[in-house]
Amino acid sequence: MKEQVENIFTEGQVLLVDKPLEWTSHDVVAKVRNTLKIKKVGHAGTLDPLATGLLILCTGKFTKRINEYMAREKEYTGTFTLGAVTPTYDLESEPEQFKPFDFVTKELIDEQLKQFTGNIMQVPPIHSAIKQKGKPVYLMARKGKDVALEPRPIIISEFEITKIELPLLEFRVVCGTGTYIRSLAHDFGQALGCGAYLSKLCRTRIGEFTLKDSRSLADTLAWVQQIKSEGIVDTN
Repeated sequence: MKEQVENIFTEGQVLLVDKPLEWTSHDVVAKVRNTLKIKKVGHAGTLDPLATGLLILCTGKFTKRINEYMAREKEYTGTFTLGAVTPTYDLESEPEQFKPFDFVTKELIDEQLKQFTGNIMQVPPIHSAIKQKGKPVYLMARKGKDVALEPRPIIISEFEITKIELPLLEFRVVCGTGTYIRSLAHDFGQALGCGAYLSKLCRTRIGEFTLKDSRSLADTLAWVQQIKSEGIVDTN
């Protein structure tokens, strides 16, 4: 069946985009919204600027489904760097508090992994968009003000270290909504006794949607432009 383009995106579409490095999730939404020339475009789960991977965009009436998609299980891969911490728990700030890491063994890693699987409590990063008194806490943190966040329940169903090449640990995590991988990096480093920060992150799955099914942002925009130029699209 063929439909007019203006109906396709206002009635609702799900776009799977591989978010580029250093783009915010809002940047991607704004670019797609501007290309489509419609107001209703949103994303189902923020990725930090230094993260890449699967970003679900909903258009038109499908924006009502955003919370549904956000609640689904997620999978991430990436890298922890041992031997230091950063204020933001990732590379948006400079490493500090350097410590030796050469004592870390596979046995120690395997032992500490156990406490980070299942139903656990996690303190979110103070450099995050969580709001207190109506303002994101990162604004206060950047000004050097004291920020206190309470631990929150999260679910980590799978957590494995897939490669050890000190000071780098490559990992894979399957988790529920509300999990901060930056906090996981920091907390795991504390458990190992040498500190750690998140140095690379890629979201590979949200529910049944996978990264391999996504398009690059450039290809997504090209696809949208092609549909607009043709005026109609085959939805079969």
